[in-house]
Amino acid sequence: MQNNTKAPTPTHRLDMHGEPCPYPAIKTLEALRSLNDDDILEIISDCPQSINNIPIDVRNHGFKVLHIDTSTPSVRYFVKR
Repeated sequence: MQNNTKAPTPTHRLDMHGEPCPYPAIKTLEALRSLNDDDILEIISDCPQSINNIPIDVRNHGFKVLHIDTSTPSVRYFVKR
């Protein structure tokens, strides 16, 4: 899934390169809980399963996926608290 919109400017970044699933999804939820309302978190993950886990977990916990960039081997997620 890739949104056709331009990626928003993140206020925080979480680099999860090299971390196997489910750690990118777990760390994403932990990071989002510590942010302020309207902050935007960029998550970078090269775990192939993260494309399924992160968007679902984010939405299930009440956060909003703004953009997903799949144009490189590492997927970039932009999520709003």
